[in-house]
Amino acid sequence: MKEKFVPSRVIYEKTKQLLLERGVQIIDIAKIVYLMQAPYQKNLTIDSCIESVEAVLEKRELQHAILVGVELDKLAEEGKLSEPLQTIIRQDEGLFGVDETIAIGAVLSYGSIAATTFGHLDKAKIGIIKHLDNGEGGHVNTFLDDLVASIAANASSRLAHRIRDLEELNDN
Repeated sequence: MKEKFVPSRVIYEKTKQLLLERGVQIIDIAKIVYLMQAPYQKNLTIDSCIESVEAVLEKRELQHAILVGVELDKLAEEGKLSEPLQTIIRQDEGLFGVDETIAIGAVLSYGSIAATTFGHLDKAKIGIIKHLDNGEGGHVNTFLDDLVASIAANASSRLAHRIRDLEELNDN
C-alpha cells in the first residue's frame, strides 16, 4: 500500500518555521534581494522583495533542500552524525562542497541570473548570510547559509524576470 504524501502547505509552513527557528526572517532575505536588484530597478520596493522571497519559498525543490540542510545542521550541532562527517559539517570545512551543491541545485530552476547571484552571495556573505556563516548564535549553519543565499538568488532572479515582463507589457 502506497503511503500518503505530505501536503504542500504543511511542507511550506515547516520550511518557514525552520528558518525562523534558526534566526532567519523573510525580511532578512528580502534585504539581500533588495541590495542585489536595486541597482537595476529604480522603483524597487522592499515589499516586492518580500513577495518574491515568499513565492520562492513555495517551490517544493527549495523546501526539500531547506528541510534536508537544516536537519543536517541540527544533527551536527547535537553531535549526532558519525565521524568524519560530524567534524566536517560542524567545522564547515572549506573543501566540503555538499552544502553548496544542494544550494546550487535549488538555484538551477531560476536560471543564469540566480546561479551567478548565488556565486556572488556565497563569496560576499552579505547580511544574514554573513551572520549565519560566522556561527553567531551558537548554531551550526553549514548548510543554512548557502540555502539562504540560494533563496535570495532565486528571489532576485524572479524579480528581474518579472520586472522585465512588466516593462514589455507597458511598451506594447
